[in-house]
Amino acid sequence: MGGDDAAVIRQADGRALVLTTDFFTPIVDDAFTFGRIAAANALSDVYAMGGRPLYCLNLVGWPREKLSLELLGEVLRGGAEVVRQAGASIVGGHSIDDPEPKYGLVVVGEVDPATMTTNAAARPGDWLVLTKPIGTGIIATALKREAAPEEVIASAVATMTTLNEGAARAARAAGVRAATDVTGFGLLGHLRAMLAASGAAARLWAGAVPLLPEVRTLAAAGHVPGGSRRNLDSVAGIAIFDAALTELDRLILADAQTSGGLLLAVGPKAGPALLEGLRREGTPVAVVVGVVTSGTAGRIAVHAGSEVER
Repeated sequence: MGGDDAAVIRQADGRALVLTTDFFTPIVDDAFTFGRIAAANALSDVYAMGGRPLYCLNLVGWPREKLSLELLGEVLRGGAEVVRQAGASIVGGHSIDDPEPKYGLVVVGEVDPATMTTNAAARPGDWLVLTKPIGTGIIATALKREAAPEEVIASAVATMTTLNEGAARAARAAGVRAATDVTGFGLLGHLRAMLAASGAAARLWAGAVPLLPEVRTLAAAGHVPGGSRRNLDSVAGIAIFDAALTELDRLILADAQTSGGLLLAVGPKAGPALLEGLRREGTPVAVVVGVVTSGTAGRIAVHAGSEVER
């Protein structure tokens, strides 16, 4: 279906399984927090398909000669806490001796095929709704360089450890059929993938996109990850930027996210109900950032303002 977030396999009883996996190296110093973030990130792909996680397997790479097993225990404890919060169970896993620590999950969930969301179902006229602010890649880079204020780190951690469960529930209730989560390819990259799979284009308003605190300041100071720069290069020619948008503006829109929010495409009639549902669910944000249009598949016209023309 065009690079969806997870595999969906229909079962004989009419239900469908959702299968996905994700893991990465630490992006914060605290082991317990790293486990929480990595688990929330891995679970997100199930929510992006409109599903519910059921069972998980731990995936671990650990330098046992350099880092204690007690520290690994904190990583696993953090992951287990988030999995329990999601109503799922960790039923096993696998570990290897690895020069660099890594952690994540294999996740098996289920979804009703009749209400499944996919990145190939956006249609011209749909509102584009984002459920978390962006900027975690920039903040994580600043953290590694000891340049991120504590309150900024705390805000990013709170966002990254918030499950997309409530957002997925609100999307199902509003009848949303098109969704993806915003992770490593950044907002522009994941929007492009959705549009390409849907055979549509879009207009995005840069000023409407919510940012985590101090993201612009940290990016201006040079704390931009290499992945974000590669993301921006990858949309060259397909993203048409307003001349008023600086290189910094463009990099932020391409910032590589960890455990980002859902990007939902919803018809204008159902849009208000979705926004209200997202607010009731307590999602970090519930913001219309653009609209789907007809045109070259994958093309994004990026405007400088904040007033989205629906």
